[in-house]
Amino acid sequence: MPNFQPKAFNELFDLSGKTAIVTGGANGIGKASALRLAQAGANIVIADLKIADANEAAKEIESYGVKALAVECNILKDDDLVALVDKTVEEFGTVNILINNAGGGGGGQENPFKISVDDYRRDFELNVFSAWRLCQLCVPHMKASGYGAIVITTSMSSVNKSPDMSGYAASKAAVNHMVANLAHDFGPEVRINAVGPGATRTAALESVLTPEIEERMLSHTPIKRLGEADDIAGAMLYFASPISAWVSGQTLFVNGGGVQTLD
Repeated sequence: MPNFQPKAFNELFDLSGKTAIVTGGANGIGKASALRLAQAGANIVIADLKIADANEAAKEIESYGVKALAVECNILKDDDLVALVDKTVEEFGTVNILINNAGGGGGGQENPFKISVDDYRRDFELNVFSAWRLCQLCVPHMKASGYGAIVITTSMSSVNKSPDMSGYAASKAAVNHMVANLAHDFGPEVRINAVGPGATRTAALESVLTPEIEERMLSHTPIKRLGEADDIAGAMLYFASPISAWVSGQTLFVNGGGVQTLD
């Protein structure tokens, strides 16, 4: 049996010299994840529709002594995805990490008798097609560099059952299974995993959260609080780092141990 020599703790989370793209990285979970990766030494590309916010996030990231680049990007536009990867490679030479965080949809507002097929399709375009395409663009660079880690933001709705969620929930369930299958296509050089946030205090949640809803959520949550963006960022860092070198194709739910739904 070979003599096991554990790596130094610092090495397990060391991303020095690596370059990470974070979509939807200007605010919320995306920004928290970008900051965590920057603390670990990664250079960061913030891709976001809100370029002013992305520029502000980039300035904050650079305070950790790494380089940052803000790129305006609409994930529904293929030209934007291609340009994002091209600009990253031009600036940093490669892509090593992709935090595929941007997405969206009509979750909680998808009464099947009031939405259209186009509305349903848009959930998949935002959450599945764009993520798959960006993986396709990044993986060749990752393989060439010898280090690749992809993390896609999924959702608890991918396993929960709730009304008015059929399109959004189905698209996120597709993300989980897509990740499990792409692990076989991308290995051994590139790992791919997903993080499924529970109810996390972001602007999107705060817009619909009431004290009554929060109380119901916490009644089913062993860790008696809602999540913070940094809670999710910790899972992103784990999957992006060498400490998870033998983990691929997995979905990790970060939800306080419970189930939180709006209904």
